[in-house]
Amino acid sequence: MATLLRSALRPLRQLGGRRGPAADVRLRGVRHGAGLLYPGHIPTSPLQKLLLAAGSAGMSLYNPYRHDMVAVLGETTGHRALKVLRDQMRKDPEGAKILQERPRISLSTLDLDKLRSLPEGSFGQEYLRFLDVNRVSPDTRAPTRFVDNEELAYVIQRYREVHDMLHTLLGMPTNILGEIVVKWFEAVQTGLPMCILGALFGPIRLSAQSLQVLVSELIPWAMQNGRRAPCVLNLYYEQRWEQPLLALRAELGITEPPTVHVRGPA
Repeated sequence: MATLLRSALRPLRQLGGRRGPAADVRLRGVRHGAGLLYPGHIPTSPLQKLLLAAGSAGMSLYNPYRHDMVAVLGETTGHRALKVLRDQMRKDPEGAKILQERPRISLSTLDLDKLRSLPEGSFGQEYLRFLDVNRVSPDTRAPTRFVDNEELAYVIQRYREVHDMLHTLLGMPTNILGEIVVKWFEAVQTGLPMCILGALFGPIRLSAQSLQVLVSELIPWAMQNGRRAPCVLNLYYEQRWEQPLLALRAELGITEPPTVHVRGPA
């Protein structure tokens, strides 16, 4: 039994010692050594995936800011949902183009000077403002490692890399309340178990006032917009920088976020 557990948990030990592919490297369906489907891929058995899912779920609930554990949870539990998302992208002209070209979002692929020069209210400028105000970087997204399908690995990588753009579209900050609202939207949109768990258990850390606002106003708004909007992975965001944010929201059927007033930290 001890030998079995050591073998099953070996992928976790590799997390600290293996670097993922650079954010400007396009994931492609070629072999990268014995059993490897893309740079950074760590092949795992069903038992290993089960143990990784259980361990990462516990760590994610204990500390939702452990983004590495959140990433592992998404990869080890999302196979079925990722196939659905991949099929939706294949059927959409813009989504199919994304799957073919495999764009990546990072500081090395973004033209920050161009974004700063865009008109006020454009999607690109609002996205850059979101990064600056919230002091976040697109380079913080973990590389995919445990998805045993090269195309699905790109789908979940793309989902991670457009997360901040969803914050921009929804007008949500990066505090706990804002992240939970985005998770509800993503849960409806993607069906990923990781998003569903985050949406359901994230509110545990909220104050009573924030929880009341979340349940009465923000969750209904996020779910309605998640159902109404087309698949947000079918949006080639890099080609929408100049589009006014309000026009992009209208195209997707996303309404203005509710105005909420919460005293103290959310």
